[in-house]
Amino acid sequence: MPFYHKVGNIPHKRHTTFKKKDGSYHYEQLFGTVGFVGMSSLLYHLHRPTQVKALGRSYSVMPEIAVEKNMKAYRLKGLEVSPEQDFLESRKAILVNQDLHICLGAPQSSMTEYFYKNTDADEMIFIHKGSGTLRTILGNIKFEYGDYLLIPRGIIYQIDFDSEDNRHFIVESFSPLYTPKRYRNHFGQLLEHSPFCERDIKRPEELETHDEKGEFLMKIKKQGMIHEYVYATHPFDIVGWDGYNYPYAFSIHDFEPITGRVHQPPPVHQTFETKTFAVCSFCPRLFDYHPESIPAPYNHSNIDSDEVLYYVDGDFMSRNDVDEGHISLHPAGIPHGPHPGAMERSIGQEKTDELAVMVDTFRPLQITKEALKIDDGTYWESWIEK
Repeated sequence: MPFYHKVGNIPHKRHTTFKKKDGSYHYEQLFGTVGFVGMSSLLYHLHRPTQVKALGRSYSVMPEIAVEKNMKAYRLKGLEVSPEQDFLESRKAILVNQDLHICLGAPQSSMTEYFYKNTDADEMIFIHKGSGTLRTILGNIKFEYGDYLLIPRGIIYQIDFDSEDNRHFIVESFSPLYTPKRYRNHFGQLLEHSPFCERDIKRPEELETHDEKGEFLMKIKKQGMIHEYVYATHPFDIVGWDGYNYPYAFSIHDFEPITGRVHQPPPVHQTFETKTFAVCSFCPRLFDYHPESIPAPYNHSNIDSDEVLYYVDGDFMSRNDVDEGHISLHPAGIPHGPHPGAMERSIGQEKTDELAVMVDTFRPLQITKEALKIDDGTYWESWIEK
């Protein structure tokens, strides 16, 4: 996030000695992005963070592509993805391109056997079901239904779940995820017209500081591979840090929708941005208040982007037969809009209780074999009037 945060104890000046009580030194680490010009934080370890004790196996987790060049609308039934005990094994990539992987996850067990670090991508994990604690090298964040967890690339983390019933909508982004620039002033502060502000952001507040030596398994994702490393000291050995680069959570329930006299376009719902795609939150809101307004979205052509919509809860007024956990894909190049009857039903309605997450990609998405397992097979023809 583009605002300063500090947790724990740090020296007065950066890049200077920082002694422990016994006179030995802490070890400083710069945790930065975009070379040395992006957001960064300075971390202070009890032990050198570079002590690799052993190398384990390496194995591919690259998605298997089923449809490389897609021009068909899909509806995927996300809750039909089978749960898995392991956090990483539960993550199934369904829609991918060179900029991002969109995944579903249904892990049943907490991460206790290993630590994880994604060096390829920033991660956005939307919590559809479940709650727990995101435990990271920079501190802990409690999460619950409706939270977006934003985890910058390179963050070492584990997740403790409160139950076995967990459902996640995940985006792995190969470019940094930010809050939209138009919501911020030139100092980085979120503006008054932004649909959320800094006080809505849940930052890491509680540091776990482990002074432990032994064998600590780290699974590191890079270039579509998982590499297993064994470190000689506990990864969570930080006594303090400060800076701008850290994980955080934001609840979709804290997004304040922007409304108008007539139907507002999707950008008013934007929540996060990258240079290659945008993320929007569709939340309960009052409908348009022009006396002749049509609340349902107008037919439109996705000329420049594929549109993915993950239906979380409520009654999505522009669609027929859409249920919780369904995912729609509308590819660039063909128009789409409300299902037959949806426009007419929306006229005169005063509000909606829909809750959904949208991802608009600026390059075409490929369909994976995992996606075809949960495809309903008929969505593309559901606009035929009967």
